[in-house]
Amino acid sequence: MRQIVVLSGKGGTGKTSVTAALAHLASRSDGAVMVDADVDAANLGLTLRPTILERHEFSGGMVATVDDDACVRCGECVEACRFGGMTGPGVIHELDCEGCAACVQRCPAKGLVMRPAVTGEWFESDTRFGRLFHARLFPGRENSGKLVTAVRAAGRDHADAEGIDLVLIDGPPGIGCPVIAASTGVDLALIVTEPTISGAADLERALGTVTHFGIPALVVVNKADLNPAWADRIEGLVGEAGIELAARIPFDPEVTRAMVNLLTVTEAGSGPAAVAIEGLWAELRQGVLT
Repeated sequence: MRQIVVLSGKGGTGKTSVTAALAHLASRSDGAVMVDADVDAANLGLTLRPTILERHEFSGGMVATVDDDACVRCGECVEACRFGGMTGPGVIHELDCEGCAACVQRCPAKGLVMRPAVTGEWFESDTRFGRLFHARLFPGRENSGKLVTAVRAAGRDHADAEGIDLVLIDGPPGIGCPVIAASTGVDLALIVTEPTISGAADLERALGTVTHFGIPALVVVNKADLNPAWADRIEGLVGEAGIELAARIPFDPEVTRAMVNLLTVTEAGSGPAAVAIEGLWAELRQGVLT
């Protein structure tokens, strides 16, 4: 089994559009299991239009709960809480509870207990390109890295059970905990950037992250022809780091038209962006997937 994660140092580079197109191209050969690891703002499904088959709750930690029969409303819990989770004697604001259990330890009447907090959910869905595993972290909740790990594990298990050789992961942007959780143990990080000053700076941070963890990487410059000078500078930067620039995807209005029609650009036609992504897919098949 091979796992490819598609990353970007910043949002808006076209990472998900590239991932969706690769999923389409994979479906024309041996297929792939798809994982949307951007659990804070999952949008791969906007193009893949999934039909949910299974829904699972996710618990990312513990929260305090009041036992109304035992609580005597003494106020000791309010004094013990340092995070504003206890808004009054025996009254909990769950979003502010850090799960430290100080109130439970302090309560003389044993009127508080800890319970798992449901902080999100993950889904197994069917799409026209194959199975998709995706998730949603509830607003204001933490532990997105744990949810990424859970949804990735479900995708790998399905691929293993079905004998599918490729897991294609749409990773979150940036370099934080969710990115590390999405990238751990993969065979390749495909980093999508744009030919701008901020794109180059964030690319360096993303490359630093995957290099630190020993993950092989390739770089794709999206809309490369809008600023050829910066595209050239990025190619020079990655070359100095010993990393290959795998593709330059040109600006193509067909990408937007495809998105409006809920299609991948490689489904919608054979414009310059589609041709570039097909070339990228051919390189991946010859290199990583053989």
